[in-house]
Amino acid sequence: MLLLFAMHITQLNRECLLHLFSFLDKDSRKNLAKTCSHLWDVFLDPLLWPLLHFNSLMELKKDNFLLSPALRCLSICWHSSQVKVCNVEDWMKNALQKGVCSTHEHLASDFLVKVCNRCPNLLSLTLSGCGHITDECIALLLQSCPNLQTLKLENCVRITNQTLTAVTAHGHSLRTLHVDFCRNVSQAGLRQVQDQCPWLVLKAERSADMIPDML
Repeated sequence: MLLLFAMHITQLNRECLLHLFSFLDKDSRKNLAKTCSHLWDVFLDPLLWPLLHFNSLMELKKDNFLLSPALRCLSICWHSSQVKVCNVEDWMKNALQKGVCSTHEHLASDFLVKVCNRCPNLLSLTLSGCGHITDECIALLLQSCPNLQTLKLENCVRITNQTLTAVTAHGHSLRTLHVDFCRNVSQAGLRQVQDQCPWLVLKAERSADMIPDML
């Protein structure tokens, strides 16, 4: 005679629960965690959050994830029509465009400051379409996350040669650097990185060929 035993999810051990949670997206993890205090403890376990990916800047405002020293890989990839507005030089923006940018212009930089404070073991960072990220923000991150091995910046228009200088000064663990479609990066800046960091795998698609901002 075959006997079937039903097991409640909370009877699983922590390792099994972490594995189960790992298959869920951020919203689903939180929704499941809110069903009982035991699962909420699993949601707050740093081991559940070594990888974070965001598809829009507004996702950074949610409270459905955890920033901790366990974070190893972070990506913020924003592919929206609003990115084109962000990429317009400030002096050329009209009132409507400035209004659009005002809703999100500090979200990514403020978030990265939190990463600097809470995630010193970060190994990989990818930023795409983050038009308001500045050189100062990347320099702070390089200093705060000394183990960073991969830095990929795409279509981040405020990134300049100052970021490349910060890479040579603070990116001692970096092995891969991408600065694609970053129009304010110059050929001279790229050569400086190649000369001072010959071990670095450097990729700069179109960056040095684009028209830079007017100063």
